Amino acid sequence: MKDMAAAPTPPQPRDYAGFNWTGFQTLYLKEVRRFWKVGMQTVAAPVVTSLLYMMVFVVAVRGAAPPISGVAFATFVAPGLIMMTILNNAFANSSSSLLQAKMMGLTSDFMTPPLSPLEQVAAFSLGAGTRGIVVGFVTAVVCALLPNVHMTFVQPWAILYFGVGASLILGFVGILTGLWSEKFDHLAAITNFLIMPMTFLSGTFYLVDKLPEPFRTASHFNPFFYLIDGFRYGFIGHANGNLTAGVLMTAVLTVGLAVTCWLLFRAGWRLKT
Repeated sequence: MKDMAAAPTPPQPRDYAGFNWTGFQTLYLKEVRRFWKVGMQTVAAPVVTSLLYMMVFVVAVRGAAPPISGVAFATFVAPGLIMMTILNNAFANSSSSLLQAKMMGLTSDFMTPPLSPLEQVAAFSLGAGTRGIVVGFVTAVVCALLPNVHMTFVQPWAILYFGVGASLILGFVGILTGLWSEKFDHLAAITNFLIMPMTFLSGTFYLVDKLPEPFRTASHFNPFFYLIDGFRYGFIGHANGNLTAGVLMTAVLTVGLAVTCWLLFRAGWRLKT
C-alpha cells in the first residue's frame, strides 16, 4: 500500500527576526513621495501663506512695533512663522494620509504587508516629520531673504531639538486624528478648532506676557507655546518661558504620543473591520 501523500503545508507568513527595514523604508518613501508629488500644494503654498503673514504682521506695522526681546519685530515673528508651518504641515501629512486610506479602502496597503505596528507608526510619523521639516526649511530660507529679518543661529541645538520634536509630535497627533476621523469634516474640525487656535494663541506673533488674565496663564499650559518659544530661543537667544520645562515637555509628549499610536495600531483601532 502506497504511503499517503503528505498534506501540503499552508504558506506561512514571512517572519522578520528584527526590524523590517525594507518594509519601513517603502512605506516611509511612499509618504514622502505622496506630498512631494503635489509640491505646489504641500510645499509652495504654505511658504506663500507665511509670506502673506509677514506682510500683514510686519509690513503693516512697520515702524510702529517696538523691538521684542531685544530684536526687531520681523526677526521675532519669523521663527514663530517657521514653527507654525512645521506644526501645520506635519499634522496635515499623517492625518490626511490615514483618512484617505480609510475612506478609499486602501488600509490593506500597509496592514497586509509584514509590517509591525512599530514600523507602521515610525513610517507615518517620520513621513509627516519630513514634510514639516522640509516646509519649515524652505520658509526659513525665504524669510531670511526678506528685509529687516536677521536670521542668526544663536543656539543651533534648540533649533534642531524643537524643530524635530514639533514635527514628530504633530505627526503623532495627525496619526491619532486620522485614526479617529471617519470623514473630512472630522479632520477639519480638529484643524480649525484645536490646531489653529493653539498655534495662534501660543505667542507666534506676540509675547504671551502681554495677554490679560486668564489668557496669560492659560497660554503657559499650551504645549505649542513651549515649542515655539524654544525654537525661537535658538534664533534670538532669549526664551519667554521656562526652557527646561519646554525641553522636558517635548520629550514626554514625543514618547507618550508614540506609545499611544503604537498601541492603537497594534489593536487595529478603526483600521480593522
